[in-house]
Amino acid sequence: MQPALLQRLKAFLLLAPLLAFMLAFFVVPLVTMMKSAVSDPVATEALPRTAKALARWNRAGVPPAPSQAALVDDIRSVSNDEQFGDLVRRLNSAQSGFRSLLGKTRRALDGTSGAVDLAALDSRWSESTYWSTIAEAVASPWTDKNLLAAVDLERNAAGSISAMPEGASANRLIMIRTFVTSALVTLACILIGLPFAMVAASVEGWRRQILLGAVLLPLWTSLLVRTAAWYVVLQDNGLINATLKGLGLTSAPIPLMFNRLGVVIAMTHVLLPFMVLPIFSVLIAIPRNLMPAAASLGAHPLRAFVHVLLPLSMRGVVSGALLVFMAALGYYITPALIGGANDQMISSVIAYYATAAANWGMAGALGLVLLAMTILLYAVYIRLTSAEEQRA
Repeated sequence: MQPALLQRLKAFLLLAPLLAFMLAFFVVPLVTMMKSAVSDPVATEALPRTAKALARWNRAGVPPAPSQAALVDDIRSVSNDEQFGDLVRRLNSAQSGFRSLLGKTRRALDGTSGAVDLAALDSRWSESTYWSTIAEAVASPWTDKNLLAAVDLERNAAGSISAMPEGASANRLIMIRTFVTSALVTLACILIGLPFAMVAASVEGWRRQILLGAVLLPLWTSLLVRTAAWYVVLQDNGLINATLKGLGLTSAPIPLMFNRLGVVIAMTHVLLPFMVLPIFSVLIAIPRNLMPAAASLGAHPLRAFVHVLLPLSMRGVVSGALLVFMAALGYYITPALIGGANDQMISSVIAYYATAAANWGMAGALGLVLLAMTILLYAVYIRLTSAEEQRA
């Protein structure tokens, strides 16, 4: 074997565990999520004969007898209760009433054979809306329904995209709330993290170690424990309200729980290290004689900070802001425990669809929309940093 080829083989073997890890825990889940967002094969797999029969139906009135017979045969053939349950959830999510209709029909068909008059079993089978829902569900295993519903859109009867009726969905509102809350947390982390990083970078020895340890300490504690601690601190009889009342600053407890303020406070505490550390890494590389040099030239300390230190530290500020914002977008535990009903973020909706509703398609669609937003922000960051490097 040639030496160059042998070197490449050795390099590949060294990288193979990392590549396998990324494939198993990053690429495969990501592809699965993307596939679930745009595919819905439940109906086509459970009702194959119905799919072929309804492909020729003009969606007017009710389908002809052969199509109804195909549905009867398919329902009889579905022996897997899990598959039937998935079919019921799929159709009922599009048209209310399918849960009872399909359950009643399946029980009536159990143990029978031959042709059956579905309308005689239940009058709803004589309504075209139920048949249209089935025809749409079995038309194709690929659909953009979940992606459109993730941003409160749908396809109307004509097939064009339109907004959902008011009150039908609040995904867009929750998405906006998620971005607003993440932006508030990012701003709070900048206002606290920048001065803290400046102080940590200005001292040395054990003082710096204590300051950095105070920032890193939350990372060594469970997220659930940190959130539960804030649950105790922020309540009406908690440490903050007790201190304010003890000092005579307030006569009644300030509402810090189950609102946006409590969520921002708790998330800022959790995410502050991701702001301080990037800023600190940039500040320690800045020569210390720049600020004294600016002062020797007559610059006020505030002016020297604005025109000298802040521009040089912006790379760390932007990096920290990106880390904090991207991490805040997917937060679930802290808003769920500290926030109220109007403070839940998009992660709570994704968790609901994935666990309570068992609607993996909607969960994947919301996750895909959130991923697209995050990638867009990262692309903007890369573009800004590249432009800054070119100017430098």
